[in-house]
Amino acid sequence: MIVGRLGRLVVAACLSSITGFASAAERPLDLTLPDSKYYSQDVKSFMLAETDADVAKVKNKISADSPSKEFEPKLFSGKKIHQYLGVTTAALAGMTFMTHVHPVGNGPRDVNGTHAELGKATAVMALATVASGLIVHWDDFSLEDGWKDPDNLHVLLGVTGAALMAYAVNKSMNTSTGQVNHAGYAELGALSMVVAIKLTW
Repeated sequence: MIVGRLGRLVVAACLSSITGFASAAERPLDLTLPDSKYYSQDVKSFMLAETDADVAKVKNKISADSPSKEFEPKLFSGKKIHQYLGVTTAALAGMTFMTHVHPVGNGPRDVNGTHAELGKATAVMALATVASGLIVHWDDFSLEDGWKDPDNLHVLLGVTGAALMAYAVNKSMNTSTGQVNHAGYAELGALSMVVAIKLTW
């Protein structure tokens, strides 16, 4: 029994010494960095090789496929419609002024003639211009910027001009005989709207 145990112990000692010799014969693990001829700190990035001819072909294809265009605003947008309404209002105001005829004495007034209809159309167009401007440019108006700000002046002059023209048309429509002093209000309103347009055009 003792001989058996002693034999096993001797065999285990021999085997462990053999393994020690075998592992001592292997090279130890080298954790140092490679030599400088294989590795350099100055290397910035890895890049595939390409020829100048290939680069020129790609650049020519890109420039041929996508020519740069200048920015062109949309023909119809909220801002454009507001502009069109404003210009139309100014044009109608000019036509209304040109068709004005002074009545003689205290006779009946033509409240449905060309001048009267153009005046009504001008007032309606002015109110539509103001409404579209309030909808589209609501964020542009701010009292913090003061009244010298072009956007604030545009709003002030536009609203004042539309109100004066609407007042002049209303005053003229409600009097069927004699002369009605309304031209000054209408002209001042039209001038106010033209200046408002010019400020932001």
